[in-house]
Amino acid sequence: MDINISESQLETGEKLYHIELKNLAGTTVKITNVGATITSIRTRDKNGIFDEITLGLENPEDYLSPEYIANNPCLGSTPGRFANRIANGEFTLDGTTYKLAVNNGKNHLHGGIVNFSRKIWDVSVKENEKTKLLLLSLKSPDMDEGYPGNLDVSIGYFLTEYDELYIIYLAETDKPTIVNLTNHTYFNLNGLKDNILNHEVKINADNYTESIENIPTGKIVPVKGTPFDFLTFHKIGERLDQLGEDAYDHNYVLNGENTKIAATAYDEDSGRTLEVYTTLPGMQFYTAYYLDGTHGRGGKKYNKFDGFCFETQYFPDSPNKPNFPSPIVRPGKRFEHSTILRFGTIKE
Repeated sequence: MDINISESQLETGEKLYHIELKNLAGTTVKITNVGATITSIRTRDKNGIFDEITLGLENPEDYLSPEYIANNPCLGSTPGRFANRIANGEFTLDGTTYKLAVNNGKNHLHGGIVNFSRKIWDVSVKENEKTKLLLLSLKSPDMDEGYPGNLDVSIGYFLTEYDELYIIYLAETDKPTIVNLTNHTYFNLNGLKDNILNHEVKINADNYTESIENIPTGKIVPVKGTPFDFLTFHKIGERLDQLGEDAYDHNYVLNGENTKIAATAYDEDSGRTLEVYTTLPGMQFYTAYYLDGTHGRGGKKYNKFDGFCFETQYFPDSPNKPNFPSPIVRPGKRFEHSTILRFGTIKE
């Protein structure tokens, strides 16, 4: 894998890095240190033609623009400290209640107002005889957006010669806190030539977390007999008439322990496939209902159903749901998880 890095500079003097990972097969992944954001992934289709398969912006600076921040859709970014929602913007840990920034109605979403997706991360490359690892690092101070503890966060990116992108999450704290890191890339395997409603999806989950207005009730319920059942392949759009207006924006309780397959997506026209593996217990399946044409790239404006997200994660509102897997991180016990994106094709 080759790593190519270029840079620009903000008026504040902060450096923005443009980073490209490329393997011998020609697959490329572009990343910026603004929000530890994946800005582009280009893979081949069944005919060997490379094309863009993610929703992103032209330049790293665009992710800091007032227009983007105003309705930040987290295109490819790393939200945090806690990805997804926390009810009423508060949680109790070791007897102390912490009030968080409220930025989604009455709830806390993706780490708050100035969350990790809006921060400038440090960049380094770790190299040995066999591999090069791109490392993005961030220090989040005690009470950042209301979270306790000084938190050191690192995300490693590694693109293999087998078209696998490894995303490795590490976080250490000096005080008990909660952590839930994910990547929020929107995928469109047909090269953005059409929406994603004809993509076929399979999700390795017998259950999902029941929710009301995107906040889990605490109940874990079976997918069988519901439009949330993706245990076998279904087109994303085939059961939309059975869903609410926001379509798919739900957390799945993944089957299996340790590293397991979370989901597979397939686009028949291009032949492209995407497999996701993770050590995390859940995955948010989101079909971009709230994209409204505000943002885009190369003359293309992104609207609802133009992409889908497979956000591996701890469950939403898990700090307030003792029956959910715990996102608590303590001194000496770090947050350590990984997600693998495997790109491929099914040839005719």
